[in-house]
Amino acid sequence: MTQTSQFSFGGRAPRALLAGAFLVFAGLGAAGTVEAATYYVRTDGGDATQCTGKSDARYPGSGTNQACAWKHPFIALPPGGSPRIAGGDTLIVGAGSYMMGIGAPGATSCSSSWSYDCFMARIPSGTTSAPTRILGKGYNTGCSAPPELWGTGQAWTIFDLRARSNIEIGCFDVTDHDACIQGHGGGSSCSTGGKWAARGIYAEDSSNVKLTDLNIHGMANKGIHAGRLSNWTMTRLTLRANGWVGWDGDIGADNSSNSGNMTFRESEIAWNGCAENYPSTSIHACWGQQLGGYGDGLGTHRTGGHWLFEDTLIHHNTSDGLDLLYMADGGSVTLRRVWAEGNAGNQIKTNGQARIENSVVVGNCGYFDGKFSTMVSGDHCRAMGNAISIGLFANDTVDVVNNTISSEGDCLVFSGGTSSSKLNFVNNVMIGERDRTGSGEQSCLHYTQGGEAVSWDKNAVSGVKNGTCPSGSLCGSPKIASASYAGFDPMPASDSPLLNAANASKAPSVDYYNKTRSQPDIGAVERNGTSSGGGAVPDQIFANGFQAI
Repeated sequence: MTQTSQFSFGGRAPRALLAGAFLVFAGLGAAGTVEAATYYVRTDGGDATQCTGKSDARYPGSGTNQACAWKHPFIALPPGGSPRIAGGDTLIVGAGSYMMGIGAPGATSCSSSWSYDCFMARIPSGTTSAPTRILGKGYNTGCSAPPELWGTGQAWTIFDLRARSNIEIGCFDVTDHDACIQGHGGGSSCSTGGKWAARGIYAEDSSNVKLTDLNIHGMANKGIHAGRLSNWTMTRLTLRANGWVGWDGDIGADNSSNSGNMTFRESEIAWNGCAENYPSTSIHACWGQQLGGYGDGLGTHRTGGHWLFEDTLIHHNTSDGLDLLYMADGGSVTLRRVWAEGNAGNQIKTNGQARIENSVVVGNCGYFDGKFSTMVSGDHCRAMGNAISIGLFANDTVDVVNNTISSEGDCLVFSGGTSSSKLNFVNNVMIGERDRTGSGEQSCLHYTQGGEAVSWDKNAVSGVKNGTCPSGSLCGSPKIASASYAGFDPMPASDSPLLNAANASKAPSVDYYNKTRSQPDIGAVERNGTSSGGGAVPDQIFANGFQAI
């Protein structure tokens, strides 16, 4: 569940917000009427008088209007001023570290009295055929050393996309240099004027945006705070250890609803609701809603849109991992090759039309117990800790196909629908563990508070309350490599009953690892699958990032 956490900064909203109605037109430019330009920033560049910004060269040390790069992104997008780039232009930021806030080059209009208002001007909108691009150097060669944009002076955000569309942002490390959480209730609150910033990206009324190779981490409040979006695509986006929430879709308005396609690929949403030490990036001060925090990996207000998550890790957030409980307005959710683990509430929540396939859902909702003094008892296995929560409207169909699911919450799956809605379980491995929510019994297999039609086809069920095993299921140990939460591994053993036992006509063509299924196994992983030659393998992408504490 999303929770608004707007901070008034002593009763004053940022000046940029108050002036927003007068600045909407600023920097829109005449996209499409003049030839788009490419501008450059590098740490050895010059200011706006010294350099034109149109050459990837250092400032030679003397002269004005030289063919050289600007020395800071603020020169291109001055806080409180008009952008020096136009819609459809490209800004390429060179390697290095750039302080984003009061005291930085180009921050001449900023004041210590409202340092939170010191952030880049809104990026000018491009067009669908010529988007405005803000890119770190190396964006087209693997982005191995992204430039760092680090917020300071309690800057309200790093990127501002209010009423901005047709934009690409890629290849940046977005963070701050403080180890605090804004308004933290457990002793790690931020100090006034510290080296911290509240958000990585703020957006509203924004469409056709691409975020690629962005690592947004350690922000004092939220990684991304955005609503009323349409057609956003996130590729290799990391939202890690942002103090309140990774992605907050509640912008504090009556209508925060999104539309179009909202797509996440090869991404990671982890450790949100925790602080990140600087410079070590180790995790500390994790907190949840019992102390007034939040902690979702991704949560929204009421929203529409077609949300797709592929090859994505969602783990160790201090509330729900993926909370799309407020899906409505004809939207849908698809999860394909997702690993969700260690989130303190539900691992996955959907509402409305949905499909979950080839995913590994490890519902160890008590992961944080005993690890952080600021995580109190009510935060563990919040919302009963069900691994998956599913809501259905009238005439909806939800398919849960070829997943491996375990839970130590109340149930593996909780649902609620109507007599005209359908919930289909096909080819899943479903493992119950001891229920941590108070009963001391095993987790139940499935509980519904609605009247949806539920079907079971070729599932493997073990360890659940009352030994439940629906007709047509395999009952007993699935014999996977490890069902232990210390190192869960869904690979079927060589003598597993899962092998070749799935309903082949309903199995996806590839498994979690993107390996081809020939005679499909039950569960997310095909033991004898062969490389499909395409797609991303989550464990390889995040081999160094998916680390529990």
